[in-house]
Amino acid sequence: MKMKNLRWWVIALIALATVINYIDRQALSVLWPYMGSEIYPEKNADQLKQVLGTVSVVFLFSYAIGQAVFGKIFDWIGTRLGFVLSIGVWSLATALHAFAQGILTFSIFRALLGISEAGNWPGAAKANAEWFPSKERALAQGIFNSGAAIGGIISVPLIAYLALFFSWKVIFVLIGIVGLLWLIPWLVLVKAPPIKHPWITDEEREYILSGQKAVSADGSEDKINEYVPSYGEMLGRKESWGVIIATAAIDPIWWLFIVWIPTYLVEVYNMDVKGLAIIGWVPYVGAMFGAWFGGLLSQNRIKAGWSVNKTRKAVIVLGCLIMLPSLLLLSNPGSANAAVLIMAAILFGFQTSIGSIQTLPSDMLGKDSVGSLAGFAGMAAKFSAAGLTAMVPILTAGANYQNVFILGAALASIVMVSILFLCPKIEPLKSKR
Repeated sequence: MKMKNLRWWVIALIALATVINYIDRQALSVLWPYMGSEIYPEKNADQLKQVLGTVSVVFLFSYAIGQAVFGKIFDWIGTRLGFVLSIGVWSLATALHAFAQGILTFSIFRALLGISEAGNWPGAAKANAEWFPSKERALAQGIFNSGAAIGGIISVPLIAYLALFFSWKVIFVLIGIVGLLWLIPWLVLVKAPPIKHPWITDEEREYILSGQKAVSADGSEDKINEYVPSYGEMLGRKESWGVIIATAAIDPIWWLFIVWIPTYLVEVYNMDVKGLAIIGWVPYVGAMFGAWFGGLLSQNRIKAGWSVNKTRKAVIVLGCLIMLPSLLLLSNPGSANAAVLIMAAILFGFQTSIGSIQTLPSDMLGKDSVGSLAGFAGMAAKFSAAGLTAMVPILTAGANYQNVFILGAALASIVMVSILFLCPKIEPLKSKR
C-alpha cells in the first residue's frame, strides 16, 4: 500500500499530539482558580497563586530537564519509539493527578508530566528534519505549532465545560485516556523514516531526500558532509548560543499566558467558570493564526528567491515587533474583552517567530544533532520560563500585572538581538577542525 503526501499525515498526527499535550498541561491552570479553594479553603487569592506558581515551577524545571533528556533519546531510539515513550508516560502522569492531595503530590505528578511532555518538542524538530525538505520545514513547524494553539483554544472551554458536570479528579483521568488512544494511529502510520517507509511513494521519497542537505538523493542512508558536533563543539559555536538565548527569551512569554490567563481573568475581572469558557480561549486563536502565518510567510519568501538566512531573520523579527508594543499595551487594557484581544495579538506574534526559531537547529546541523540542540534550547527556555513563573505571584500582588508585561516586552527585544548578532548567517555549519 502506498500513501500520497505521507509527510503531511505524519506532521498532522504530531500536531494532534500537541493538541493533547496542551489540553493535559492546561487542565490544572483552568481548574485551579476553582479547585484550589476547594483543596486549600483557608488560603486567599495571593496564597493560591503562590501554590500554583510553585507546582508550575516544578513542572517547568522538570520540563527543562526533559527537553535535554528526550532530545538525546530521540536521537538514540528514533522518532517512532521516542513519541511512544513520551506520550505514553505523560498520559499516565495526567491521570495520576486525580490522586493528588496537596502541594507535594501535585508537584510529583507535575514533575513526571513535565519530563515526559518535553519530548514532544525535540521529537517534532527531529521529525521535521527527517520528513521535510528544507524549504517546507517552516510551514511544517507552523502546522505542528498550531497544535499548541488549537490545544489552548480547545482546552479552556472544554475543561471549563467538563467542570460543570464532572469533578476535577474525573477530568484528569478522562484527558489522560485520550493521550493513550493517540498511540494507536501513530504506531500504525509511522512505521519507519521516509528512507525505509513501505507506504511512501517513490516520488515523495525523492522529493524529501533531494531537499535535505545531508542525505543522498538516491534514497540511501549515506551522509554527505553532515555536521554532527560533540556537545562541547556544539556549545562552542556562537550560532548555537543564538538559538539557545532566543529560545530562552521568547519561551517565557508563551508560558506567562499558558499558566496565568485563567488566574488573571478571574482575579482582575472576577470571571466565573462560564465567563472563562466564553472568552478564555480567544488568545489562542491569535496563536493558531500566527503559527500558520509564520510558516506560510517563510515558505512564500523562500519560493520567491529569498535565502534561508534572510527569511528566518525577517519572520522572527516581524513576530517580535508585533509582540513588543502589544505587551506594553496590555499593561492597561481597559476591559476583559480588550485584554483577550491584545493577548491574541501577542500570541500571534509569538507563533510567527517561534516556528522559524525552532527550525534553526535543522537549518544549521546534521539530523543526528538536531534533537540535541533543540533539547538544549528547550531546556534553557524552560529554566527561564520557570524563573518568570516563580516571579509572577510576587510581581502581581494585589492583582497588578503591569510589571510582568513590561518584562515580557524586554524579552522580545532580547530575541531579536540574539538572532541578529549571534547568528550572522543561518546556513549549514561546517566543522572548524
